[in-house]
Amino acid sequence: MKILEKKWMSLMKKQKKILNSFFVILFLFTSACSSIPKNTANSCSIFSEKYFWYKHVKKTEKKWGTPVHLQLAFIKMESDFDWLAKPPRNKLFKVIPYKRPSSSLGYSQAVRGTWEQYKNETNNLLATRVRFRDSVDFIGWYTNKTEKLLKISKKDSFRQYIAYHEGWGNYKNYKSNAKVISLAKRVEKQSKKYKRQLNDCEKKLNRNKFIIF
Repeated sequence: MKILEKKWMSLMKKQKKILNSFFVILFLFTSACSSIPKNTANSCSIFSEKYFWYKHVKKTEKKWGTPVHLQLAFIKMESDFDWLAKPPRNKLFKVIPYKRPSSSLGYSQAVRGTWEQYKNETNNLLATRVRFRDSVDFIGWYTNKTEKLLKISKKDSFRQYIAYHEGWGNYKNYKSNAKVISLAKRVEKQSKKYKRQLNDCEKKLNRNKFIIF
């Protein structure tokens, strides 16, 4: 009995070590995938650090026709590449934290209702707002619908962002909203900057397509 007990204890220790190693690897992998890039203002820097992301944005560009620089500019404005980003809470009496103004979450800051619509229309039922791949696919889907509904080219980052921020129904009222116009101008400027940067590094990124990670 003592021999069996020793063998059992030894086996349990080995299993515990294996499980601990697995969770450490999982933690490191998750951290690497979800961490915020060091320089979110530079597309080449983003993709040199997150090569998987380049594969995802190129897939979205091919699938939906949404330019890579526009995808990045939207995420830069919405969450600055923070996978867990949420709107700041409102405050009662300017002091007490209260409810958040919307259900926005993740890279794309998609609200819950629109995200559910995206999942149903694309049959991407396991999509999550905190995953970069799903977030850029969502942006592709949204800008594609904007082009169909409002006749706004996917190359027009200024008006596409207004439709993204305000929603398809409220887009027509944007000219009286100075705040959203200002935000859209910033997105347009950042989009052009990302595009110029990509011109310098896209050939190198495409040569690295054989890289797994």
